[in-house]
Amino acid sequence: MLVKRLKKGDMIMVVAGKEKGKTGKILNIIEKKNRVVAEKLNFIKRHQRPDAQGKGGIVEREGSMHISNVMLMCNKCDTGVRVGYRVLDDGKKVRVCKKCNEILDD
Repeated sequence: MLVKRLKKGDMIMVVAGKEKGKTGKILNIIEKKNRVVAEKLNFIKRHQRPDAQGKGGIVEREGSMHISNVMLMCNKCDTGVRVGYRVLDDGKKVRVCKKCNEILDD
């Protein structure tokens, strides 16, 4: 699965589609469909019926995008990068930037 390289709260860069070049933070990951929902990216409009308080109308919210269209952002490179893995001396497995070998996990 492609999902393991990204986590909720990661900064991503969109590399394909109408939002290409934009960056945002991951709000949600839909593992079964290999999709992510990012903050302030890929807005869609949904028509919502009025509820008991009468609130309804056209609602804008973030839509999902396929995980293959996004890349993890490296803080040092300040761009989208491929992700590698390394096991530290204490046995902890961490994500690593393939460009600069910077550790991406906190």
